[in-house]
Amino acid sequence: MKLAILGAGKIVHDFLPMVQALPAIEVAAICGLPQDAPEMTRLADQFPIGHVYTDINEGLADPAVDTVYVALPNSLHFRFAKLALEAGKNVICEKPFTLHLAELETLKDIAAAKGVLLLEAITNQYLTNYQQIKADLPKLGDIKIVSCNYSQYSSRYDAFKEGTVLPVFDPKLGGGALMDLNIYNIHFVVGLLGKPVAVHYFANIDRGVDTSGILTLTYPTCQALCIAAKDCAAPVTSSIQGDAGSIIVEGPTNTVERFDETLNGQPSIQVDRRVSDHRMFQEFDNFERIIRLADHAEADQRMAHSEAVMQVVDAALNDAGITLG
Repeated sequence: MKLAILGAGKIVHDFLPMVQALPAIEVAAICGLPQDAPEMTRLADQFPIGHVYTDINEGLADPAVDTVYVALPNSLHFRFAKLALEAGKNVICEKPFTLHLAELETLKDIAAAKGVLLLEAITNQYLTNYQQIKADLPKLGDIKIVSCNYSQYSSRYDAFKEGTVLPVFDPKLGGGALMDLNIYNIHFVVGLLGKPVAVHYFANIDRGVDTSGILTLTYPTCQALCIAAKDCAAPVTSSIQGDAGSIIVEGPTNTVERFDETLNGQPSIQVDRRVSDHRMFQEFDNFERIIRLADHAEADQRMAHSEAVMQVVDAALNDAGITLG
């Protein structure tokens, strides 16, 4: 894979050291705005990056690039993923894929027309520990309750309370607790249980944005609760409860570092099947394989999951009366 990165923000700083451990991925280019040039140049000097582009269209035209990683703020995902697809590049787009399901469907259609692959960068779906939870789920019997809480007090919330609206709290830019933190919980639950039959979002809304909220997902024989907050904090933990046992995940649903499994009448065991300490390693290892093999069947399966998640997101936003973008 010869990769071009769009963006030079926090996620890129986290990505670049990790990708050095994946020799099949060559970072051929990094693209951003002219004001990003000093930072992109510094990154190119620190890591083996082939070219620095301050004109994104020029970067997308680079024949050395076969895949584009959209690592931009939420509100820019659709616009720049669309540009990359139209340039004939495979696209890996950070979560949340888009702000609305209709945007994702547009991207899907373009990818199909161009014969390229479109994938969402969502860490938990590729983690070995998460895959082990899916494999162990039948041991728990009939699943009755799933609860996920990813709450952390935002360093930008004090400024928000004082009237300064930074991107993470700007609904026009796709901010808010649902799209920043609860999106991981949604992926976690939908990846295990599939699409719910009903969605409700009870949000604490201030200036049009959800600073925290409780999302309920109803299944035929199970209820799931997804909590996320940027205006308060609590222990970050998830639980899956069945009539034959339970699984507890301590820590956020985007890392799934380990989990405790307890079957009725048996002692609890701790499970850790990690192959890397970095949450992004396994997803990009899989992306490289999918793209190298042009595995459209797996890409379609991944897309079906992303679409189901975006259906939940659309329903949640509508239920809470939140408008993004």
